[in-house]
This record gives sequence, structure tokens and C-alpha cells, in this order.
Amino acid sequence: MRVGLLTKEFPPDVYGGAGVHVDFLVRELRSTVDVDVHCFGAPREGATAHQVPADLVGTNAALQTIGVDLSIVDDVIGCDILHSHTWYANLAGHLGSLLYDVPHVLTAHSLEPRRPWKAEQLGGGYALSSWMERTAYRAAHGIIAVSEGMRRDILDCYPFLDSDRVHVVRNGVDTTDYWPDPDTGVLDRLGIDPDRPYVAFVGRITRQKGVPHLIRAAAAVNPNAQIVLCAGAPDTVQLGSEVSALVDGLSRHRTGLQWIPEMLPREEIRQLLSHAAVFCCPSVYEPLGIVNLEAMACGTAVVASDVGGIPEVVDDGTTGLLVHYDEQDPAGFEAGLADALNRVLDDPALAESMGAAGRARAVGEFGWSAVAARTVAVYRAVLGA
Repeated sequence: MRVGLLTKEFPPDVYGGAGVHVDFLVRELRSTVDVDVHCFGAPREGATAHQVPADLVGTNAALQTIGVDLSIVDDVIGCDILHSHTWYANLAGHLGSLLYDVPHVLTAHSLEPRRPWKAEQLGGGYALSSWMERTAYRAAHGIIAVSEGMRRDILDCYPFLDSDRVHVVRNGVDTTDYWPDPDTGVLDRLGIDPDRPYVAFVGRITRQKGVPHLIRAAAAVNPNAQIVLCAGAPDTVQLGSEVSALVDGLSRHRTGLQWIPEMLPREEIRQLLSHAAVFCCPSVYEPLGIVNLEAMACGTAVVASDVGGIPEVVDDGTTGLLVHYDEQDPAGFEAGLADALNRVLDDPALAESMGAAGRARAVGEFGWSAVAARTVAVYRAVLGA
């Protein structure tokens, strides 16, 4: 079986959960099937990279994406099946399926109808990205949801789908990459006091991740705790400025606030997660939330919103605490985050037991080899093999 795996992100250019998923999935898949990776961007090892056509440089981001997708379609001849990840590559999978008469499987890492704030980033391109996604979903031979919550969202957003075509294959975590790291060199370099407890956040600055909610909640968090925000790559200049203003405001009222406005390498993230008293995921939309698994694998308690697939990862009361998110009551959500964070910060024994339970859950239930095996099973099902 020869698989054409189509993705925007591929190492070393990984900035989100979808890229992490693709990275580890490809490693495992290549032990059982032939995989040709086609990604966006500059040439790199292990993949065929496709760049924006010269005539489209500087145009709307969605239009540039269509140009890259057409380049990919021209290059996937000979594959037995195409597997696309995110709307960026969905159109390439759809058109390649039509052109070469091969099945198209897509993995749903997010859904455009659930992310209306993307219009801030794409303008009219949001209508194009939504069209690309909807068209690909309508025709796909198989759809992989990364959680049961995501499957429900897919069938809600696209009720025309046959539910039998939507399969659940949960995301995973490599517990040999993410583990309780005793070193503190990264903390020392970044000016984080290893002897003072801290709340950690790791993620992109996008409406989806809820960073402003956490910053506002932090005003009511125990003042003895540090707040470490590893948050970069803002979707828009406006959102970046909004977060910067919130950070400036918070820093006038508490000490120990560290904002790291860059995406750190995996080994440094591991150390940040390992030494946190608690990791916070304040997402307003999250199909699964790989970062919660990464924190759990590092032996760290998690406080997270109860949206999407997060409750399938964070065992409320055992590996962390879930806080109800209500779009109509952001202040209530922020107060709930502060209360949950304080509960863990004020009880080191609770934090330790949750961290140990999270590590055990990550190791026992979310390995990438199982993810790859279930993915290949979907391939065989749509191929009739």
C-alpha cells in the first residue's frame, strides 16, 4: 500500500497539534506501509515540499493554499490512497482522488464552522477555506475524527455525511519524548524560579486557545505562583497586540509573570511542562488537545476547559480538573479557571497524585503505535482490503 499523506506542517515546521500528529503518525506508519509525504514550504528531508506559486505570492492566504494544493495534486500520481490533514490539504486530497480515481481519507483536526474567528486572519479567504473543507468532507471515502467529541461536531456541522464514514482514532503522545525531566537548565535560562510553583501554558496565540481568558483569570491566582506563558505565532497582529496589552496589565499587579513569545523546541517544552505545578489549557474549542497529553506524560496536573475532546483526555478529579466553558459567560469561565488553578496550587499532594495518574494514563492509553494501527485499518476499510 502506497499512501500519499498531505499536510501543511511537517518537521521542522511544526507549530500546532495537527503538525505534531502528522510527525508521529508518519514515523509509525512507515514501519508498515509506504508513505509519501507532501507538505507546504521549503525543501526538507522526509517529504516533498510545495511552495506557493510565484504568481500567487502576496495574495490572500486561502488563495495561496489553493495554489499549493494544485502543485501537490500534480505530484501524487501512483498513490493507492490519499490522506489529507486540515483544510489546507483537504482540497489536494479531494482533487487528487478525482483525478487519479483513488480513495481520499481525511483527518479532522478542527472544523471551519467551529472557528468563525478565522475570518480575522483570512478575511474573505475564510469563505474559501470553508468551501474547501465542506467539499472535501462531502466526497471523502473516510473521515477520521481525533475524538468522540470531534465526531459529534463533524456530524453536526455536516449532517449530509453518512455516519458510518466517520471513524474515531484518538490522538496520541510519545511518552519517550515527553517524560518527567529533572533538569532545570531551560528554567534557569528563561528566568523561571524552580523553587517557586508556576502555572504553565503552551500554545499558539489564536482565539481557539483562549489565552486572554487565562491571562484575565491569572489576576485571581495565588500571588505566590509564577505564570509562564509559552505563547507565540499570533494569528493576527490585532490578537497579538491584545495579548500583549493583557500581559502588560497583569505584570503591573503581580510578580513572576513570564511571557515567552516563541515556539520552543520539544526538549525545552518538556522541561517547562515537567516542573510546572499545573498546566492550564483554557481552549474555547479543542478537538482533542495533544498538549494536555504532553503535560500529562510529563507528570503534571492539568486544569482545562471541558470543550470538545478534552474530557476524553483529562480525567476530571483524577489527572486534573475540568472547568465548564460557556461562551455567554466568559467571566464565569475565568473565575472557574482561577479557582481550579488555586485548588491545585494550594495542595501539592493533590498536584503530585494527579501528575502521576496523568503519566500512567498517557502511557497506557495514548501510544502512537495504536494510532497508526487504527489508521491503517481505516485505509484498508475504504480500499476494501
